[in-house]
Amino acid sequence: MALILASGSRIRAELLENAGLTVAVDPARIDERAVEAPLLAAGVAPEDIARVLAEAKAQEVSARRPDDLVIGADQVLGLGDERFTKPADMAAARRQLLTLSGRTHELHSAVAVARGGETVWSHVSTARLTMRDLSPAYVGRYLAAAGDAALSSVGCYQLEGLGVQLFETVDGDYFTILGLPMLPLLAFLRDSGEIDA
Repeated sequence: MALILASGSRIRAELLENAGLTVAVDPARIDERAVEAPLLAAGVAPEDIARVLAEAKAQEVSARRPDDLVIGADQVLGLGDERFTKPADMAAARRQLLTLSGRTHELHSAVAVARGGETVWSHVSTARLTMRDLSPAYVGRYLAAAGDAALSSVGCYQLEGLGVQLFETVDGDYFTILGLPMLPLLAFLRDSGEIDA
């Protein structure tokens, strides 16, 4: 049995490898916007959308690799009733950061494990992050320095890098913020005998 990560996220793969796990990367082939559209229309909570997306990714890869254990993950950013996705371009990133400026948003990180095309376990963790008040000029300088990395994250930041300068306070697990709740996942893998206890 192989351990498969159903994501092309470099940071998720590094988190698993840094924890001593050997994983193969096989990104899921799903249309995330198509999966979430009916959920958004129905007013489903952001944390539940994250769980559905993580499970959909794990199940899609698991259906192709039924003998392997597949890990799917997704992260949804919520600001009150608003939900954010990765920005399409720098103009969208600028608008998003100015909207988040001076406010507290939530990152809902979901992880799901599937075997034989079926979810065998899932979990959602939430972190609350408060951005400091950001001037439009600062946002411009930040985006110029961050470059394309700002477009690879739902919040336009990587907390492990330059993005940490955007914040006043952070309340939540570091791994949740990076997009993969590692401690619950490792506990599941130990409890199920997939890794040494």
